[in-house]
Amino acid sequence: MDEKIPVAILGATGAVGQRFIQLLVDHPWFEIVALVGSDRSAGQKYRDLKWVLDSDPPPHIGKMTVLDPEPGLPGKIAFSALPSEVAKIVEPKFAKAGYAVCSNASTFRETVNIPLLIPEINADHVSMIEKQRRVNRWPGLIVTSPNCTTTGLAMTLQPLHQVFGVKQVFVTTLQAISGAGYPGVSFMDIYDNLIPFIPGEEEKIQSETCLLLGKMVADERIPAEIGISVQVNRVPVSDGHTISIAVKFERTPTVEEAIRVLANYRGLQSTNNLPSAPKNPILVRKETDRPQPRRDRNANNGMSVTVGRIRKCPLLDLRMVSVVHNTMRGAASGSILNAELLVANGFVG
Repeated sequence: MDEKIPVAILGATGAVGQRFIQLLVDHPWFEIVALVGSDRSAGQKYRDLKWVLDSDPPPHIGKMTVLDPEPGLPGKIAFSALPSEVAKIVEPKFAKAGYAVCSNASTFRETVNIPLLIPEINADHVSMIEKQRRVNRWPGLIVTSPNCTTTGLAMTLQPLHQVFGVKQVFVTTLQAISGAGYPGVSFMDIYDNLIPFIPGEEEKIQSETCLLLGKMVADERIPAEIGISVQVNRVPVSDGHTISIAVKFERTPTVEEAIRVLANYRGLQSTNNLPSAPKNPILVRKETDRPQPRRDRNANNGMSVTVGRIRKCPLLDLRMVSVVHNTMRGAASGSILNAELLVANGFVG
């Protein structure tokens, strides 16, 4: 690429927005040219705002002034880390103004004609974009990333679904506190404790997984017909969501077959040369006590899902455990990979 594509970060002052900055500052395709915040932060130098991640913001980023969330900013791509209620208003404005919006918000994930993407498993869903533009009469576009836990579940299931057909899934999650954003969960609530409820989370995981594993028929998305039961828990882990999964298949695989399918999965060929795409989207661990969030969340820069404890299930067919880095693959890094897919497919010039 001769020149880097200019990008803006919406919600740049939050934890996910700051993760975008970390990941984009040396990106081979993209260059940060605008940082957008709320009314409270607009007009301030970025260095004067609270940085919640490790280390410090890059010096040249610290010198930038935080802008209002209105179109007219420099940039062709807008990475959105906005809260859902704000995204509902702001993201369509940017799409109407011609930006390619790569959203982490839940607002438009299940909206007709707006792709919900994990490029390795459903890159073909970008075929909805032309109809999205036509129906909404905007030159830009919106694509969305799934819920961070959905990402780990869907990436684990897709290779198995392709070969054996997934019919039913029972899921229990152990979700890191960073998934609640900053400042997150109160110390008094989470210390020496587990919280067996996250508002709206179970419903998102159930519906989004079926969308991601669905098929495109013409330019329409047809969700997969999979029965999914989910129970979620917030646990005192900093980063990395752990997912316990039991699966019933149309054709029951052996443990060895399942391991082979997962270990050999490379994702769709169209994503293999994207800068953020890992060579192995799924890593299989055979130790009896892996995966673990502290040891496995950063696999391949946090972009690979690690799967282990693959074994027979006495009620369904197989059971297993997955770990996904929720603020990397499940948030900022996933959105950046979506943007790379858009560029590779000619939606951003």
